[in-house]
Amino acid sequence: MGDSATCVLARSEDSTMLRFRKQTSVDEDQDMPPSKNQDVLPLLPSLDLENQLQKQRRTVDFDSFDMTIKELIQRMKDREIHISPRYQRRFRWEEDRCSLFVESMLLGIPIPSVFMATNPDSTWELVDGVQRLSTLAYFAGNDELRAMLNVADIERYRRPLALEGLKKLSKFNGFHFLQLPEASQRHFLSRPLKVITLNDKSDRVLRFDLFERLNTGGVILSKQEIRDCIFEGQFADKIEELSKDPNFKKVVTLTKLQRTDATAEECVLRFFAFRARYTAFVHDVTDFLNDYMEWAVGSFNYEAEERVFRSTFSELARIFPDGLKRVGTKRGSNTTPLNLFEGIAVGASFALERVTRLHTAGMKSWLASDTLRRFTTGATNSGPAVKGRIEFCRNRFIGKPYVPDSKD
Repeated sequence: MGDSATCVLARSEDSTMLRFRKQTSVDEDQDMPPSKNQDVLPLLPSLDLENQLQKQRRTVDFDSFDMTIKELIQRMKDREIHISPRYQRRFRWEEDRCSLFVESMLLGIPIPSVFMATNPDSTWELVDGVQRLSTLAYFAGNDELRAMLNVADIERYRRPLALEGLKKLSKFNGFHFLQLPEASQRHFLSRPLKVITLNDKSDRVLRFDLFERLNTGGVILSKQEIRDCIFEGQFADKIEELSKDPNFKKVVTLTKLQRTDATAEECVLRFFAFRARYTAFVHDVTDFLNDYMEWAVGSFNYEAEERVFRSTFSELARIFPDGLKRVGTKRGSNTTPLNLFEGIAVGASFALERVTRLHTAGMKSWLASDTLRRFTTGATNSGPAVKGRIEFCRNRFIGKPYVPDSKD
């Protein structure tokens, strides 16, 4: 006879624990030595695990559809499928890559699912699949649809895609969609794509999580680019606008990649979020920024906060004319560290509530101090480190020494 497994339930004062013990199916009176492998699995808090699993599963609700290309194109024309402009502008498939996708659809080769999120008005927000849907519009859409999706304003997308580089369907090379035989056009438009939609009862934080988990394809978005898609609207537009402020750009120096992946917008968001809530920060920057941006969508004081932002960076541009950099860095390290940015920018904004001009005497010395370095290097995403760097810079800009709280 084969082995069987027995599940033994053990109760303790604190929780119900589950233990698995392997037993052999032998006669009770058979003399068997104890197994060395018995009780090797640790006690598991089974009810806690199950409760957490069931709770999180209830927050995720999906529907699945098989939709034809014709239906998807029509939904895009009718604006029932929304692709965030910040997402669209990352559409960069070249003609040969687009052509291979069209060939795969014509041949019936399985294509990964397209993921959407359902909005309260029952329209869909594209989460994953911008390359695929944009290619469908590029190839089989009309001029109006291509113009609608062409936020990058790339000249070639104004014209319909002419297939190129096909090997299996080599005779199709050079043809636009409307130049194909009608039977081939109908065949293409009837091809199905699986669409999976996140229901509208799911909150924006879950949408962010979905974007992040699915964000592994040809268009890799930064966390801030995902936020801009999820929380699209006036606040996202405002932080994009402020990221182009000349004084801000003078102070914050970024790499070539950072200038294209919304790092500047994230710096603006960090400025407002830490100004408002730095004492409440615990550890997770992503959740902290997500929570603030969700709140700001409906509660941000645009006039007052913009005034603070512009006056702060006007003053910082005066004292950091060559950009904010860490003192003592190696030559070539000319970018602005985010942790140092938080301390300097937010600290300066608080200082300017008490003084009209920032105190700069001895600034080079305290910028290189061990205290500020401790707050801005290493494991610095903690409440005490955030509080320390902001209040240290605030006091120094006022012209006062930094005196840490007894808790810090």
